[in-house]
Amino acid sequence: MIVLPDSLRAALLANGAERPTDPVPLLKLFNPLGPATWLATELDADGDTLFGLADLGFGCPELGSFSLREIGAVRLPFGLGIERDRHFEGRFPLSVYAEAARQTGGITESSQALERAAIALRARRRDDPELPPRGG
Repeated sequence: MIVLPDSLRAALLANGAERPTDPVPLLKLFNPLGPATWLATELDADGDTLFGLADLGFGCPELGSFSLREIGAVRLPFGLGIERDRHFEGRFPLSVYAEAARQTGGITESSQALERAAIALRARRRDDPELPPRGG
């Protein structure tokens, strides 16, 4: 079971209710024995459905919804389970993490990879009038 502090749960629920455009991830979950990682920006009112970037470690991270209960129910060797990164602080909008994951093949917190992704997204938005201009 993954326990979310009340303040984090409230922030995720607020994002879920407001549906902000391109929010910063608030929650990072990870497999302590492998590459699986999830970054979440919002939690639905059901208290279970998270939205964000999921990377199971197969080189194809994707945006979508995932279940907090299902992730929390995963049992790993040595009695371990999926953990919450208590030190994670999102520094960029979710689109930047997604672009960096696309470029590197997995979710990364590398400052260089995230900066490169932010620059690439800004350039793409300038070149494509269909994309709204965003900071990041």
